Amino acid sequence: MFNLAELEQAHELVGRAVAPTPAHAWPLLAQRLGTHVLVKHENHTPTGGFKVRGGLVYVDRLKRAQPQTQGLISATTGNHGQSLAFAGRRGGLPVTIYVPHGNSVEKNSAMRAFGATLVEHGTDFQEAREEAVRRAEREGLHMVRSFHPHLVLGVATYALELLRKAPDLDMLYVPIGQGSGICGCIIARDLLGLKTEIVGVQSTLAPSYALSFAAGTVVNTNSSNTRADGMATRNPDADALAIIRKGASRIVQVTDDEIASAIRAYWTDTHNLAEGAGAAPLAAALQEKNGISGKRVGLVLSGGNIDFELFRTWVMRDAAAGERALA
Repeated sequence: MFNLAELEQAHELVGRAVAPTPAHAWPLLAQRLGTHVLVKHENHTPTGGFKVRGGLVYVDRLKRAQPQTQGLISATTGNHGQSLAFAGRRGGLPVTIYVPHGNSVEKNSAMRAFGATLVEHGTDFQEAREEAVRRAEREGLHMVRSFHPHLVLGVATYALELLRKAPDLDMLYVPIGQGSGICGCIIARDLLGLKTEIVGVQSTLAPSYALSFAAGTVVNTNSSNTRADGMATRNPDADALAIIRKGASRIVQVTDDEIASAIRAYWTDTHNLAEGAGAAPLAAALQEKNGISGKRVGLVLSGGNIDFELFRTWVMRDAAAGERALA
């Protein structure tokens, strides 16, 4: 898809707006997992998530290839929209974002603050996306899909940073929403000639990629009710699936309860706040704790954009329930 020179050029472009994010080995997490662990902190970008990298590369390449573009439109549950709003403002392009009704209030506010025009439509991401496509066709706007090679090239820059710092990682756990993050990790690993095992992570309540990975073909689902909204995908992208099936070893499914526990673990062990998708890799590593002993493990903390109300009613409620059960 891309060569190493292109990836390095993308990293230089991204670096004009986003400083390299840290990768820390946290001792308390190491104790919790019983092995060496390195966390890539994509929650430290200007938008609080990894996707800003993809937006910057996408908009730059679009403006050079189609300078007549008048505006962008897309659908999201949050991080993709913040990415496009951030990049669109820097590139002088207006951005319209469709979100489902009931979407994260704080992510909606962030998208507006970065300059996006926000439209609420439908009950989930898929319905919002379909309406955004219809409007793009009606009004001649440029529709930005959630998965595109230029988005993948951009987000692969975080994997380039991580794997150049830690080329000896035995495995890397990566959350899967629409697939750009894990595909970026696979591409960066392969271009660097490394042997790091890439493990995808999905919610048990939104397992479309896990089902597709097992079936060898796209499997759509009827619902995606996980509270980890960054992984709430019903319809996998066929191109993403092809890369994942070729380059990932497996996909681990984690429950919302496991994700909530991982969010709490990140807070207590590192004082970093992770959103659901960002904590899912840690949840998967904890699930596989017995099998990763003695290995060097990487975790992608892909974002920290979780609403306070969701944190209170999901993460802290589960903690309080656990304390009552132990009393």
